[in-house]
Amino acid sequence: MKHLQTNQDFRFNEVLFEGRNKQYGAYVLRNESDRILTKALFIGVSLLAAISITPMIISAFKTDEPVTDGGYVLPPPMFIPDDPIVKPPVKIEPVKATPPPSVKQYNAEVVTPRRNADESQIVKDIPRDAIAGVKNDFIAPPAAQNTYVPPTAIPGNGPINQVQPPVNVVIKDPKAIDKFPAVQASFEGGIDSFRNKVMNKFDTSAFEDQTSVATVVTFIVETDGTISDIKTNGKDATFNAEALRTIKAVKGKWIPGKNKDGDAVRSYFKFPISMRFDN
Repeated sequence: MKHLQTNQDFRFNEVLFEGRNKQYGAYVLRNESDRILTKALFIGVSLLAAISITPMIISAFKTDEPVTDGGYVLPPPMFIPDDPIVKPPVKIEPVKATPPPSVKQYNAEVVTPRRNADESQIVKDIPRDAIAGVKNDFIAPPAAQNTYVPPTAIPGNGPINQVQPPVNVVIKDPKAIDKFPAVQASFEGGIDSFRNKVMNKFDTSAFEDQTSVATVVTFIVETDGTISDIKTNGKDATFNAEALRTIKAVKGKWIPGKNKDGDAVRSYFKFPISMRFDN
């Protein structure tokens, strides 16, 4: 059957390449295809077998003996108990305060109340120069050199020194302005005298063609009776300027305002000025 198939292919190639160059090219490839495919099959199977057998050969020659020369040796296993050892807590005894040497002391510890309490250490006749301690020591040992011995308070019937509490002194700012003094500032001759002086010095010639004009003058009355920081808030700038000039030209002294303690303070003073002209 194979020879029949081969003969048929050969005849087909002869018919197909009749009259053509058969020494090379597709004619040669078609006739040699079976031999080339067979050769390639054997080569592929050989490579696959070599790859499959190589691990088996390596495993057969591999030794299981551990490397000891220059190699790493695993440490022995460590045993970890399930329950760690818990150390008992350390009991800290309180430190008892003892007086320094050369000071007499008496046992001031309170006896625990019980039926058969030991009351032998209780001292009723306590020396006046002894202090409270943890034992009865009425003969004080001498103190070593450079040892500080605190003085002992001896009770007596002398007078008790009354310690006065400190007095907080409030430092007042001399530039502070008291907006609500207990006593308002005033002119020495009275407010009517001040108003008459203002009207007598006021120049109204520049405002006679107007119906009415007004402003409010504010200033600060200092503690020495002078005034400062004079301001106006009227709508007419010329009238405001004349009001400032007039207030500064008035001669006289002011009585400063006073706070609730009776001290002189700086305070504001408002003086309204309004004029009406009949044209």
